[in-house]
Amino acid sequence: MNRESAISGFLWVKLGILFAIAMVVWLFSLSPSIVESVYSVGIYPGISSTLRILTRWAPFSIGDIIYGWIVIILIINLVKFIRLLYRKQFTKEKLFLFLFRTVKGALWLYIIFKLIWGLNYDRLGISYQLRISKKEYTKEEVSQLACQLIDSLNACRKQIKDTTLPVPELDTVYRSAFKAYQTISEQYDFLNYRNRSVKASLYSGIGDYMGFSGYYNPFTGEAQLRTDVPRILVPYIACHEMAHQLGYASESEANFVGYLAAVSSKDVYFRYSVYLDLFSYAQGQEIALYGKEKDFKQFERVIKENRARLDTLVKKDRKEIREFFHKRRNRISPAVSSLYDQYLKMNKQLEGVNSYDEVVGWLIAYQKMYGKL
Repeated sequence: MNRESAISGFLWVKLGILFAIAMVVWLFSLSPSIVESVYSVGIYPGISSTLRILTRWAPFSIGDIIYGWIVIILIINLVKFIRLLYRKQFTKEKLFLFLFRTVKGALWLYIIFKLIWGLNYDRLGISYQLRISKKEYTKEEVSQLACQLIDSLNACRKQIKDTTLPVPELDTVYRSAFKAYQTISEQYDFLNYRNRSVKASLYSGIGDYMGFSGYYNPFTGEAQLRTDVPRILVPYIACHEMAHQLGYASESEANFVGYLAAVSSKDVYFRYSVYLDLFSYAQGQEIALYGKEKDFKQFERVIKENRARLDTLVKKDRKEIREFFHKRRNRISPAVSSLYDQYLKMNKQLEGVNSYDEVVGWLIAYQKMYGKL
């Protein structure tokens, strides 16, 4: 056997081993109960906590640095690839090696991603832990929820005396989010959060184009938040991303866990933040349900009643938030959102980007089971 064939055979053996490992991980993911008991509440908390210990010391996002480095490497390789094509130097051997490396890289990425966080997409999750089940809801139930959220919004806003909302320091918000999780963990010990690692995103400037307000880096355990959005949005965003750190991969579950944490906060600013966001989700679902039935009279009535119930300052705050995002609309963000939509669907979130709205179902189910919101 010559050297080239020996090397080729060795490479195939390595690829086969990686494929076998990936298959084992995939088969493991098919049993949500095992994933929940063995991984999500067994192995993962140690992985997550360790990652946060390793990254919390840095005042900047280590994950963002890594992402930036990967993008640079990809661009360099793309330029090399185009140069080879242009010079007609792309041989069959180079094509094979390129495909081999691509498949090997994809297998490594899948294995590492699933083992350090991605298996949480396959867990039983918050419904199992709280013994609640998210079911179909009626427009009447959503309307009732929207009214309750309006009352909560109004009550919180009246406790914030200034006409203009305060703009606390980001580190203050992060610390308050941590305290909120400490408070809710007294009621639900599975929400115990340690070793805070929440950072300002280094890429806030491109947030309008990428369509994010926050994101979790599963490879470094850091939660990154966009810093240029209206500050009142940041508390709930922080609680949402910290929920991802705790292993709630589903966006709707992260929204719901973030809600549980934020409303337990003694800081009225936090409670106002979560109610602002949740009311937008509830009203959006309310409008969608009435619109689906083409009951336009009821549709208009609901909008008018909601607006009439909202406190004047709440309407002012909501208008400022809408104007912020309206000014930053662009043509790139929908395309990126479409890619993220496909990513979510590949990870068992069948509603894609609309899965964020499913927090409404969790809120209704939670209220039915526990009689509180």
